[in-house]
Amino acid sequence: MHLVLSLFPGIDLLGRGFEAEGFAVVRGPDLIFGQRIEDFHAPQRAFVGVIAGSPCQNFSLANRTRDKAEGNRLLAEFARVVTEANPDWWLLENVPTVPTLTIPGYHTQRLDLRASECGLTQRRLRHFQYGTKDRRPIIPDRDRAAIPSDRPVTTKPCCLASEGTKTTRRNFADFCELQGLPRDFDLPEWPIAFKYRAVGNGVPIPMARVIARAIVTSWRLPRGAQSPKLCACDCGRVVASRRVTATAACRKRIQRKKDALTRSRVTGTDTPTPRN
Repeated sequence: MHLVLSLFPGIDLLGRGFEAEGFAVVRGPDLIFGQRIEDFHAPQRAFVGVIAGSPCQNFSLANRTRDKAEGNRLLAEFARVVTEANPDWWLLENVPTVPTLTIPGYHTQRLDLRASECGLTQRRLRHFQYGTKDRRPIIPDRDRAAIPSDRPVTTKPCCLASEGTKTTRRNFADFCELQGLPRDFDLPEWPIAFKYRAVGNGVPIPMARVIARAIVTSWRLPRGAQSPKLCACDCGRVVASRRVTATAACRKRIQRKKDALTRSRVTGTDTPTPRN
């Protein structure tokens, strides 16, 4: 059984997805339980992997008062725990504008994934960084997870942590279902806004399962096997040796990022990452 440590877990939708794929998840400290990551120290080589969804408010472009210094401090705490634990791999989820995490001894792969590519009817984008010691990448199997093209699907609004404060919010059962939780899921005695925030902050469980399966597949490859060439847009798709991008949408995504970088240099503002 593969033992995984989950940091910044909250109600740990990410960890639930890994459990559904056969991992045994140990949940680390979280502020909602009155615990601090600064006080936590991980045993060395007890875990095959470390997963986390660190707070994203400090890097989100939607937050005009974001404190990137605090965000960077929490990333440093994550890196400290990874270094202490010395796992074979680590996975960090955050917004696309999060800095690339550099941890000595690990190669970092950045990866974007949408909920709609994982069998869900919302399109929310999630960004992952994956660190491994031997540079074996993860390649999500979007074709296996996606809703069949012959099935009519109406895309629903993305599940956001702020929805619980709105008078137009969907009922909690619908909200949970869109995140991959059972409709009868509940957090008894929690204020309603806190319930929505806890569920909305989480990585949808079907998406977590897609990532977990990709990690399992990657580690089944023979050690030293040649890594495939991946698309330059960070979608994680494999491309032929002479190609740079996988699809026309990938080329447009790269161009939007270049345009955003050019605008930021002209205005002197933070470099925005456009929605994919």
